[in-house]
Amino acid sequence: MDLDLPPLVDHHCHGVLRADPDPAVFESFLTESDAPAAPGTTYFDTQLGFAVRRWCPPVLGLAPHCPPEQYLARRRELGGPEATELLLRYCGIAEFLVDTGLPGDLTTPRELAAAAGGTSREIVRLEQLAERTADTTKDGDAFLAAMDQRITAAAHTAAGFKSVAAYRYGLDLAPDPPAPAEVRETAARWLTGRRAGGRLSDPVLLRHLLWSAALTGLPLQLHTGFGDPDLRLHRSDPLLLTDFVRAVRPTGCPLILLHGYPYHRGAAYLASVFPHVYADVGLALGHTGARAGAVLAEMLELTPFGKLLFSTDAYGLPELYVVGAQLFREALTRLLTGWAGTGAWSTADARRVGAMIAAENARRVYG
Repeated sequence: MDLDLPPLVDHHCHGVLRADPDPAVFESFLTESDAPAAPGTTYFDTQLGFAVRRWCPPVLGLAPHCPPEQYLARRRELGGPEATELLLRYCGIAEFLVDTGLPGDLTTPRELAAAAGGTSREIVRLEQLAERTADTTKDGDAFLAAMDQRITAAAHTAAGFKSVAAYRYGLDLAPDPPAPAEVRETAARWLTGRRAGGRLSDPVLLRHLLWSAALTGLPLQLHTGFGDPDLRLHRSDPLLLTDFVRAVRPTGCPLILLHGYPYHRGAAYLASVFPHVYADVGLALGHTGARAGAVLAEMLELTPFGKLLFSTDAYGLPELYVVGAQLFREALTRLLTGWAGTGAWSTADARRVGAMIAAENARRVYG
C-alpha cells in the first residue's frame, strides 16, 4: 500500500553550512558529542553515519553505502552549493520552520527555502534573543523593557518560539511565573555580573522568558531529551514539565515537546492527556537510524494522531534533511501499512493519519 504522503512540513530545523565542510567538520555533525571520535574509530560508524551512507550517495550519483571517502570526494567535486541544492530538493520538504538560534555561518530561513524550492518561517530562540538584548542594554530595567518589546515584535512575524531551558538549567523549573520584583532583581544582578556574550542560565529569567512567550499565544517549542554534553540528560525528561504544562494551559499556548528520546514515551503521555501539548521525535529518528521505526512506533502507542509532528532538527549538513525525511517516510509507511495489512487499521485511516503527521498537524498548530 502506498500512503501517498504529501510534501513534508519540517516544523523544527536549522540552517546549513554555506562553506563546503572538510572531512573532520562533516563528521562532527554526525554526533552530539563535542569531541572527535575515539582513536581508531569514526562517527560514520554510527546509526546516523550509516543512514547518511544509505540515503545520500544516490542523490549525488553514487551507489548506496559507498565508502565515506568516496562520498566526500564526490561532494567536493560538485561543490557545496550544488550538493546542498541537490540534497535539499530531494527531501520532499515543502515548508521549513527554522530555529535561527544556533551559531555558525549558516543559511538564513529564506536561503534554506530557496535552495530547497520551498517556503520558510522563523522560530525565535528565546535565550539567544535575551542574550543579544543584554549585549545592548545597560541595566536590568532596560533589559526587561527591551525584551518585552522584542518578544511582542517577534510574535507578529515568527511562527513560534523555542526554549533550550533544558540545556541552560534543566526542566525541573518552578512552574509558575516569577514575581515581577524577583524578575527585576535577578535581571539587575545578571546584567551586572555578565560579560558580553555571556549565556543566560538563571532559572528565574528562564521562567520569565517561557511565560513571556506563552502569553503571546504562539506555539512554544521546548527541547526535551538527548543532546550534546552541555545537557544533563536526567534533567531534560519532559515529565518534569508536568506542573508547568498545567499552569500554562489557561494561556492557550500550544507546547511542542521536541525530540524526547529516550523519554519519548513520557512526551507521548503528556500529549495524550493535555489538549495543548504536542510532540515530535525529531533528531531521534536520524540518530537511531535502522531502529527509527521502533522509536516512531513507541511514540504512536499513546500520542493522539493529531498531536504528532514531523521534524528533522537538521543542522549544518543538508544530508541530515535527507536522512530525517527518508527515515521518517520509511518508518511511517512500514508501520501504517503493516497495521492496515493486519486489519487493525483501515487503508483510508492509514493514509489519513500519514498525511496528518507529515504536514497537516504542523499547518494547523502553527497557522
